[in-house]
Parts: sequence; structure tokens; C-alpha cells
Amino acid sequence: MQATGVLSCPTGELSRADKCCQESRDTRVGFSAVAAPAAENCPHKKPNRQPGTQPADLDARSRMLLEKPIVPMIMRLAIPNATVMAVYVLIGLLEVYFVSRLGLDALAGVAPVFPLVSLVASIAQGAIGGGIVTTVARALGTGRISDASEYAWYAVALSIPLGLATTAAMVVLGPSLYGYMGISGNALAIAVSYSSTIFAGATLIWMFNFLMAVVRGTGNLRVPVIVVCGGALILVPLSPALIFGAFGYPGLGPSGGAVAMLVYYAVGTLAYAAYLWGRFGVLKPSFHVPKLSLGPTLAILRIGGMSAVVSASTNLTLAIVTVYVGMSGIEALAGYAAGSRLEFLLVPLCYGIGGPVGIVISANLGAGQIERAIKAAWVGVLMAFTLAELVGLAVAAFPQQWIGIFSQDPLVLQVGAEYLHRVGPFFGFFGLGYVLYCAGQATRRMAASVLAALLRAAIAVLGGYVVVRLEADVTWNFVAVALGMVAFGLFALPPLIRRSGYE
Repeated sequence: MQATGVLSCPTGELSRADKCCQESRDTRVGFSAVAAPAAENCPHKKPNRQPGTQPADLDARSRMLLEKPIVPMIMRLAIPNATVMAVYVLIGLLEVYFVSRLGLDALAGVAPVFPLVSLVASIAQGAIGGGIVTTVARALGTGRISDASEYAWYAVALSIPLGLATTAAMVVLGPSLYGYMGISGNALAIAVSYSSTIFAGATLIWMFNFLMAVVRGTGNLRVPVIVVCGGALILVPLSPALIFGAFGYPGLGPSGGAVAMLVYYAVGTLAYAAYLWGRFGVLKPSFHVPKLSLGPTLAILRIGGMSAVVSASTNLTLAIVTVYVGMSGIEALAGYAAGSRLEFLLVPLCYGIGGPVGIVISANLGAGQIERAIKAAWVGVLMAFTLAELVGLAVAAFPQQWIGIFSQDPLVLQVGAEYLHRVGPFFGFFGLGYVLYCAGQATRRMAASVLAALLRAAIAVLGGYVVVRLEADVTWNFVAVALGMVAFGLFALPPLIRRSGYE
């Protein structure tokens, strides 16, 4: 099976589908090691199939991606996807809220852990998971349902080693890392306890998001809504019960929230597995583990690896700024933590739009419908910029309403409000850059998005360093964050203007 065979089929006497089938057979008999590098050998603009014609065995959702009007279709897909992403983040915000009721030490203790948990989730969901989504969508765009079905097993196979590696890394590096981030005393003890608990189940985080990516790659965004929202109904009462105690049982403190999150991921993983292997959708994965080859794995990881730089930059930038802000005291740190939670909200909101855009682009590039793919990219860019900018302007105008949810401490309120005043008006550029990143996953052209993400992080790091050296007010760090957002959006735009990867 060849993950990106649709891109590497040479034109000739055989049909596109026949050559892809031949390439799939070649992969199984020994050429899988070179399958991924071959992915770029055939331009999208040279398919044998005429644009606008699709294989007869396409399912209804694939036909929707290839034939329905673009604007209403993206809106139709974006609404459930944004719902999933918004609920996903609201779950995290509720976790912060519940923990904050335990006091300032508890809030400051979990503050450095949340960016790292979000980092793992964003890489699993949007980076490597994005590679799974776009690859499944491409396979279905050419009618290769059996090939697409096997990606359910690749999702499982990839999640186990990645989860174990995450657990090991955080057990070894976590305590010293939180110390370097300015956490000490009781807050440090809370951070280590919470981190040890949540990352012990890192495999569940990876598998949950990978299996969701397989489902999303089919264009079915309703099942994730059911799973995520259904899990939230369990988590909302479970989390405070485990944190504060219930029915005569003592609470576990902040670590109780981590246990509740792991229960959520475990139940969701079982739900996705039941859907896929129960064969309730277009995919029909086998009940026994198939012979997995290296080519599709490398194809996913190649996309995911570059995407991870983009995903990691958001969380790492927040973590770096956390270090700088933490030098001004625990109240300033708590204020920044409350304000920056909105950046975590921006990621799933923008991915709510960008994810479907990537699916539509992938399916149409696989079908040779280049102009339709480009139009989908521009529609997604405009939608994400508008949505993110509206959110940013709203919180910049009324910052106290947001920060006050987490704390009423005057200094916390002041620092959080200063962050939203300076950064909120530039949220639109984050939305712009994020959808361009999703489009880059679909076109296999990630260089511009990676450069933009690294530039954003560099501006935040250097800007924070200058603030520290000049002993300037802590809020000047937020100016660097805002400038970084602008760079993230603008520097990722040229490939779409040049149609790079589409032709």
C-alpha cells in the first residue's frame, strides 16, 4: 500500500488508478522503503483522469468534496469541526478553572504543564494527525478505499511508540524543565505531580487523535462531534469530583484533573476504534493486523515532522514567554497564563476551518481538480482570518471579563489585560498563518509555514531577551508576541499566491 501513490504515478498507457494499484503491489513486495521519497515525483497537474471526472466507486462524502459548491461546503464542514475543536479547548479551560479554585499555587503549578500537554495534543491532532487526514483524503479522492482503510492500523502502530517516548521524556526531563520555567516550592511540587499523572497516559492522547484523524480524513466530521461532546459530558462532572472529592471520597487535588482527562481520552479512543472496526463508515479496516510497510509511515511522518515544527512553535513560544514573564513573580505568571489561554483557543478554532480546507484540497488534488483546490485554500484563509480577528478585537476591548474567570487578584487582572490589549488585535494573522499551514499539509509544501513559525518563535525569544536585559516592564514581552503573529501569517502567504504545490 502506498500512502501517496496518487502523487507518484507516472502518466502513460495505463490509467491512473491502474498504475496506483501496480505501485501498491510493488510496495508490498519490497519497495516500501523508497515509497515516501517517491511521493513528489508526479506533479498534481498531470493526472490521466480528466478534471471533473471521478471513479464510479467514490462514496457520497468523497463526491461532496469533489463536486459541491466550495463556500457552503467548507462552512458545513467547518461548523462540526470547529465545534469539536472548541469543545476540546473548553475542556482544557474548565480544567484550568477547576484547578484555580484550589489557589494561586495550584494555578501557577499547572500553568507550565498545560503548554506541554497542548503541544503533544496539537502535534498528534494537527501535525502528524494532519498527515493522516490528508493522506486518507487523497486515497479516497482516487477511489482507493482499501488503501485508505489500512491507515487505521498505521494510526495505532504510530501512536504506541510515540506515546511511550513522550512518557519517558517527561518523566526524565519534566521536573528540571518546570524548575527552569521559574516554578518553585509548592507550585513546583504540584507541577511535577500533575505532569507525572497526565503524561503517564500519553499513548492514549496520541491514539485518540490519530484515530480521530483517520475518521476525519473520510470527510465525516459528525462522529468526532459525538465522541468529543459525549466525552465532555462525562468529564465535566468527573473532573471536579476527582479534584475536590465527592461522595465521601477525598479529592486528589490538581492531579485529579489529570486522571479525569485520561479517562476522557480512553473512552474516546474506544469509541473511535468501535466506529472504524465496526465498519460503520466508508473505511473497512481488517480485523487482524495487516503487514505494515515503511513507505506510508514515512509519508505520514514526513508531513507530520514539518507540521510539528509549526504546531510546536505555538506552544514553545508560549512556554518561552512564560519563562520571561515568570521572572516578574507568580502573580504576573498567573495573569499571563490566564490571558494566553486564548491562544490555545485560537488553535482549535482556526483548525476547525483549516482542517476541512486541507481535506478538500487533498481530495481535489488527488482528483486533478487544481482550480477547485486553490479556491478552497483562499476561502479558508479569509474565513480563518476574519474569525480570529473578531475574537481578538472582542477580548482586547473587554479583557477583564476573560481574565476575571480565572482570578480576581489585581495584579493578575492587570497583566492579563495588558496581554490581551497588545496581542488581541493581531489574532487574525494567526488565523491566516494556521490555515496556510493546513493548506501546506495538503500540497506537501510546508517550507514557508515552517519558516514563518520559526520566525515567530525567534521574534518572541529575542524580544523577551531584550526586555530582560533592559529591565523593561514585563508587558513589553507581549509586543514581541504580537509581532511574531504578524510574521507567522504574512511569511506563509507567498506559496498560495504563487500556486506552489498546486501546479
